[in-house]
Amino acid sequence: MSAFSRRDFFKLAGQGLLAVSGILGLGTLIRFLGFQPESPHPTKLDLGLATDYPIGSRTSLPDVPAVLVHSDTGFTALSLTCTHLGCTLEQKTDNFSCPCHGSRFDVNGKVLHGPATKGLTVLRVEENDLGHVILFLAG
Repeated sequence: MSAFSRRDFFKLAGQGLLAVSGILGLGTLIRFLGFQPESPHPTKLDLGLATDYPIGSRTSLPDVPAVLVHSDTGFTALSLTCTHLGCTLEQKTDNFSCPCHGSRFDVNGKVLHGPATKGLTVLRVEENDLGHVILFLAG
């Protein structure tokens, strides 16, 4: 029976470690190449029939987050993302307030109290030929 030398042990251990490292690296490469990014968020939303929103209504859209306003002149929408650092605003009876840093905005989106210095973003809203309200989130 031949003796297993120290040199043979280190040679075998080195080859084993090299093989395990190669397998782990190959697995990582396969995961990287197979990465599926999240589906992009929609840039426009169909909010349903315009008749579902009576004139004078202010409808909170928590999934956006935004508030849809239907006035005598038509539809408008305000983003409820604070212009200071992007926190979601809380809707109060006569204003919107930021729970993160205390900014406040009036019902038209103008800054009442900082640290925010820029008013709320007005989102584009259209009514299509079928009478549906379409909210555009980008561009």
